[in-house]
Amino acid sequence: MDLSFSPEDETFRQEVRDFIATALPEDLKAKADIDAPFPMEDTMRWHKILYAKGWVAPQWPKKAGGPGFSATKRFILTEELELAGTPPLSPFGLVMVGPAIMQFGTPEQQQRFLPQILNGEETWCQGYSEPEAGSDLASLRCKADEDGDDFIINGQKTWTTYAQYADWIFCLVRTDPSVKKQAGITFILIDMKTPGVDARPMLTIGGTPAFCDTFFDNVRVPKANVIGKVNAGWTVAKALLGHERTLLALVGNSRRTLRRIKHIAAETAVGDSTLLEHSEWRGKIARLEIELEALKMASLRVLAGAELGQAPGPESSILKLRGTEINQRLYELAMEVMGHDALSWYNDAGVVPDAEQGIAPNFCYTRANTIFGGSNEIQKNIIAKWILGLPASK
Repeated sequence: MDLSFSPEDETFRQEVRDFIATALPEDLKAKADIDAPFPMEDTMRWHKILYAKGWVAPQWPKKAGGPGFSATKRFILTEELELAGTPPLSPFGLVMVGPAIMQFGTPEQQQRFLPQILNGEETWCQGYSEPEAGSDLASLRCKADEDGDDFIINGQKTWTTYAQYADWIFCLVRTDPSVKKQAGITFILIDMKTPGVDARPMLTIGGTPAFCDTFFDNVRVPKANVIGKVNAGWTVAKALLGHERTLLALVGNSRRTLRRIKHIAAETAVGDSTLLEHSEWRGKIARLEIELEALKMASLRVLAGAELGQAPGPESSILKLRGTEINQRLYELAMEVMGHDALSWYNDAGVVPDAEQGIAPNFCYTRANTIFGGSNEIQKNIIAKWILGLPASK
């Protein structure tokens, strides 16, 4: 297995870097330099810039309006965007429901939804988790009752990221409570403007209104909005989650954080030297750098499989598990390196250098990394069962 990049790949990497340097607006670059949060209007502005370039959906095939990139080019583009700190695009349309519609949707559904996802005219959120159904997603209770050509939906979803801005939500709903819990679930698309839909934002400890509780009170949805077949939504959901978990390896984001840690350590004086000159601190940084390099190699192995046409399988759980753990530990180390300055926030101008003000909020936000996308405990069960051949824990 050849894990090296070809000269053509490296040429493309340089093309991406040149594009980011010239296309990223100065005000967004200023936020990227300090890892400040990007509000939705910034995210969508960058979405449209990438759309004009043809790079907004690197994993989409040409027939769906994408660039038809190889898996290697997709990896390179994603890594370079993360390394540059550009506004992270909302994954719910481009990475999740879009590919699901391509794989399981009807031609009419593909024609209706895919162009609007691609150009950013319609934004999406995900309706999976519920107050009593998070990691054990198949225990969801949000129900959909048949009424002629429609379903009437009642229930609640939680952790619906940026639902307050979304035009549509893709939901898993209970359509048959009498069968095995995975067998009675349907994957359905709901217009957020439908009467009875209520998204209520909640503020995170990272200072962002990222998540919402979303309520459905007798929401009428056409059966034509079902993706796949009624009561077969679990199959759609599993395919979608494989793509999401591969995305959560966070290799580029973690490399950027590691680079920042080294910079802080090199600038932090301890007596007549710096933190980076102390063997204890160099060892802490080196250990995480080695683990990150191993994660990158694992990502490249999955990448090599993707080049052969293999869809993400249970190995995506390994990437999600290790990627989120390493990302969390890097922010923990960044906080440790900063010492008391780690208590700073974005509005503490002059307290610490601007470039370091984003570390504390991001440290808080990344506490959720090991929970969303399927908790890491669930990923360990998947790895045990489908890779190691062991019975999963109960």
